[in-house]
Amino acid sequence: MSPTGPRTKRDRRGHDAADAETVTVRLTVPDMDCASCAGKVESSLERVPGVVEYETRPTTGRVVVTSDAESTDEAGVVAAIEGAGYDVVGTDGDGERDDGHGHDHGSGAGSVWRSTRATETAVSGVLLGFGLLSEFVLAGANPPVASLLGEPIHLADAFFLVAVAVGGQAIFRNGYYSAKNRNLDIDLLMSVAIAGALAASLAFGEALYFEAATLAVLFSVAELLERASMDRARDSLRELMDLSPDEATVKRDGGTETVPVETVAVGDVIAVKPGEKIPMDGVVVGGESAVNQAPITGESIPVDKAVDDDVYAGTVNESGYLEIEVTAESGDDTLSRIVTMIEGAQSAQTEREQFVERFADYYTPVVVAFAVVVTLASPAVLGVAWSEAVVYGLTLLVLACPCAFVIATPVSVVSGVTSAAKNGVLIKGGKYLEAAGDVDAVAFDKTGTLTTGELTVTDVVPLNGNTEADVLRCARGLEKRSEHPIGEAIVARADTAAVADPEVDAFESITGKGVRADLAGETHYAGKPGLFADLGFDLSHVHATTDGGVVTRTTQQLCERHDCLDLLAETVPDLQAEGKTVVLVGTEDELEGVIAVADEVREEAKRTIERLKAAGVERTVMLTGDNARTAKVIAERVGVDDYHAELLPEAKVDAVEALVAEHDGVAMVGDGINDAPAMATATVGIAMGAAGTDTALETADVALMSDDLSKLPYLYELADTANGVIRQNVAASLLVKAGLALAVPFGYVPIWLAVLAGDAGMTVGVTANAMRLSRIRAEE
Repeated sequence: MSPTGPRTKRDRRGHDAADAETVTVRLTVPDMDCASCAGKVESSLERVPGVVEYETRPTTGRVVVTSDAESTDEAGVVAAIEGAGYDVVGTDGDGERDDGHGHDHGSGAGSVWRSTRATETAVSGVLLGFGLLSEFVLAGANPPVASLLGEPIHLADAFFLVAVAVGGQAIFRNGYYSAKNRNLDIDLLMSVAIAGALAASLAFGEALYFEAATLAVLFSVAELLERASMDRARDSLRELMDLSPDEATVKRDGGTETVPVETVAVGDVIAVKPGEKIPMDGVVVGGESAVNQAPITGESIPVDKAVDDDVYAGTVNESGYLEIEVTAESGDDTLSRIVTMIEGAQSAQTEREQFVERFADYYTPVVVAFAVVVTLASPAVLGVAWSEAVVYGLTLLVLACPCAFVIATPVSVVSGVTSAAKNGVLIKGGKYLEAAGDVDAVAFDKTGTLTTGELTVTDVVPLNGNTEADVLRCARGLEKRSEHPIGEAIVARADTAAVADPEVDAFESITGKGVRADLAGETHYAGKPGLFADLGFDLSHVHATTDGGVVTRTTQQLCERHDCLDLLAETVPDLQAEGKTVVLVGTEDELEGVIAVADEVREEAKRTIERLKAAGVERTVMLTGDNARTAKVIAERVGVDDYHAELLPEAKVDAVEALVAEHDGVAMVGDGINDAPAMATATVGIAMGAAGTDTALETADVALMSDDLSKLPYLYELADTANGVIRQNVAASLLVKAGLALAVPFGYVPIWLAVLAGDAGMTVGVTANAMRLSRIRAEE
């Protein structure tokens, strides 16, 4: 049994082939739908000169091959795969998809029942039925009709033999390729079992033609059921692939032209009418509309789009007309990258999958050896006839293939990660799905994760007879040339309030403290309280606006306590205690007002923390570079168990390492870029808002495609359920196979039961169990 994960080998010239120029080709091989199929393909690719690395993905029917461009070409790779007995129906050399859009045009679910194999199986099944009718039902309807090596062939036996000839064609063909590629898999084992039954009939004079026909028919039915089950698993991924259209309407030469998407270049402008799917990633350059982004971000509510807003291929233009400037070529858009990452999810194998594959390497040879021992020992030990002993051995050969438990994990992974993608969560591989379900502690970045990451003005406190408009007008003039996010927030608030835009001269940034500028000929300042303390203000005695007085450096000492604000001990600390940043505005002689700016807590943050704890997460921690006072306020507001403030990126890594040392599984949730070191240190790194962001998609183990923190509990529930499904599939497969194998020597397992329960039944069962992951939905 060959493992089905990616493997690398040395170039035959004696050095790493990676040192030479290589080419990568991705091929669609729909009939490669099981571990034994993949094993034949791998064995064939092993013998191709210049192949550096290959990866078989039976659950998606894809093969990815990297080869030395000088030693082999795409045709050689295709020939090797076809030499293993499998047709290549599509290629996309150098990583470009065959239709440029990630569409897999392999057979869809249900087509297997209209295949040649299905027809042959149906005919052989009818012949088997006629044979049974002749032998057991119609008295006297089973006369000898021929002889073979002196042994009579009755009518029923003739029907059985023809059934083997018709239904066994594909089995023997696949068995031939297994033997050719030295792969001990179910096709070779079944070929040996059928041939063994026919040979035993001649050797022992006791007809086992019925057993041979039963194997041929039932195994063919099993193969069809397995293929249908695998197609069902592939359907969920195929739905993603088919989201974006194949054509786009491009504005050219004063008009529009409908062309294939692969011919559209970056910079072209495409037109999308209401109700149409957006064919390519781009930015809106004309029109307004609501766009359904559920295929990319999982958002259930359409998002309003206007000029300069990003849009993604595969999303749906709900209402208005849009003109979009293309920003990514077909095949390089966000949806295509998501599909590619899901297809490659099997590369990151889970620990359970690695264990099962190691186990499978020993399972088949051991059971085959057991079959030989049982066949040879049964007549003497159990007192059965040689013909019955041979049937025992043939039955064990049927049970010797580990397909059911080898496929148990990959099919669960594909089902889980595809379901997650449809809900706006991109999981980069099976091991991350497994790890996410075993998380005990979750660490959150603050800015952009628990908060929106966008500063807004929350309070304006006018002083010394000024109005709110007066304060905002001065603050706008001071901050409109500033590139600091706080300044941008103040200007945005002033724009909303429609205050006048004063004339600004002599602007100057005071590093670390604030800004200075001349407004209408008078010097004004905006900045931290420390800036005004440096200017000579006593911030513990400032007249409130309600007093109507004017506080200057010369009049402060005349202030009565009950008429004043204590900015340092009261106002500023009170605002900071609410997690806000304070900016003072004034002249060299007068304080005009206080502005508070804050990064708002996400509405869903508190509910998300509560749901994670209810789901079984033991500890939640907030990690931030912000000051301790602000961190405390945010931590209390969202309900995390602990927080660490004023952390540099290195300190965040240390904090995550401490959590990893204390807990079995730790997730770090951040923006995918600034928090990359801490995310890499955690068991699972989770990036927020990764839609359209190349860096976040590449660096994170899991990416929440929209800025929706509420998807975290869904991810935890999905991963936890997936782990349970994988455990159930592996355990059930092993127990059923082991139970049947041990019962065979005692005559309790007829050969048909071994085929239906041990092979087809378990494969269909584990696939159906895995598919229930697709029913888990994110909370709206």
